[in-house]
Amino acid sequence: VTDETLSLGKKKDKEIVADYHKKIKEAFEVFDHDSNNTVDVREIGTIMRSLGCCPSEGELHDLIAEVEDEEPTGYIRYEKFLPVMTEILLERRFRPVPEDVLLRAFEVLDSAKRGFLTKEELIKYMTEEGEPFSQEEMEEMLSAAIDPDTNAIHYRDYITMMVTDES
Repeated sequence: VTDETLSLGKKKDKEIVADYHKKIKEAFEVFDHDSNNTVDVREIGTIMRSLGCCPSEGELHDLIAEVEDEEPTGYIRYEKFLPVMTEILLERRFRPVPEDVLLRAFEVLDSAKRGFLTKEELIKYMTEEGEPFSQEEMEEMLSAAIDPDTNAIHYRDYITMMVTDES
């Protein structure tokens, strides 16, 4: 490895970090309603998801504890969020679950192998099992996932739509 190759690598790394900083700043600014470099702590999960990260509620809680001021104010400052979020993106943490894994999960829930779950089944699984969805998360998923004609989620179509939206 030559010195030139190393310096090219460092230049590339700086470009990647600069690109991440730009994306993080843009995402943060959307929720910085007072333009004072702070956002409501409840927006951090949305900001992270807009940057392609899908932390669990527990991971999100830990991250907020890490970036929130010593005295929790309910707000997160940009200068605290930026280095932590940059590191997360560089390490590719909290990546979305791959399409085939999502499909297998839905197939496990659809024991009759019908290719869909009813609205009632979906609500039951998402609010009573594992890490339960909040009411708001459930409503958001239902509005995107449920076919109004059949009142069911045709999960192959839903997964395709979700994965396509991420790019």
